[in-house]
Amino acid sequence: MTPERTLVMGILNVTPDSFADGGRHFSFAAALNRAKEMIVEGVDIIDVGGESTRPGAQRVSEEEERDRVVPIITELIELGATVSIDTMRASIAAAAIAAGATYVNDVSGGLAEKEMAALIANNPKIQYIAMHWRGHSKDMQSKAEYKNVVSEVKDELEERAEALIKAGVSADQIILDPGIGFAKSTEHCWEILRNIERFQLLGFPLLVGASRKRFLGELLENADPDDRDFATVAITTEMARLGIWGVRTHSVRPHRDAIAVVQELAG
Repeated sequence: MTPERTLVMGILNVTPDSFADGGRHFSFAAALNRAKEMIVEGVDIIDVGGESTRPGAQRVSEEEERDRVVPIITELIELGATVSIDTMRASIAAAAIAAGATYVNDVSGGLAEKEMAALIANNPKIQYIAMHWRGHSKDMQSKAEYKNVVSEVKDELEERAEALIKAGVSADQIILDPGIGFAKSTEHCWEILRNIERFQLLGFPLLVGASRKRFLGELLENADPDDRDFATVAITTEMARLGIWGVRTHSVRPHRDAIAVVQELAG
């Protein structure tokens, strides 16, 4: 179902090492408090992640990831929130679904674990976000080589969607994400955003995750991710104007406000 407006997916990193807010919401109490703040601010989906995917990050064990995310997901469902699990592991996605998550946000688009596609196919009510991916965090930036980044990322996303459908996932379950900052240089990120309408031609809802990322810091000559929120809101405003399905952000209220203004201007 197409939403009436661009949705805001709020980021809840239950990690000590994520690039923008690592450690800030690592404890259960801090994560729950932040989630409650997001709910009050009007978040549509809370995306819970227990493993950092920033460039250079090392993977955590499956057990550690599960222990980080399942308790907070269980609590968020009790609060009535709509929850997404940000994971590449099918086993973690399955545990999150059992706890009540209705979205699976997989930065690998099913490439990290082949079992993921079968899990999603067997849970037809789950929405699956497949991001463009060329490798794990430790070496993904070495794979940021393109002759035409827009065409290549678009083609690779289309291939992912076709593979998922072939594996039994319904087309209606799939949401695509061009993977801003993942195996992409600063200029690659801008090129994708300038041409985001070409990705809409694939026929799937699109999620854009640009929040506080390095390419914004380079534009602003600002090293502090917290000071990139105004720039991120500018991107959200343009995505809302173009009818993008959703944006994934660290803050919530400024993005909801920007989207509301875009709606009002559109009549």
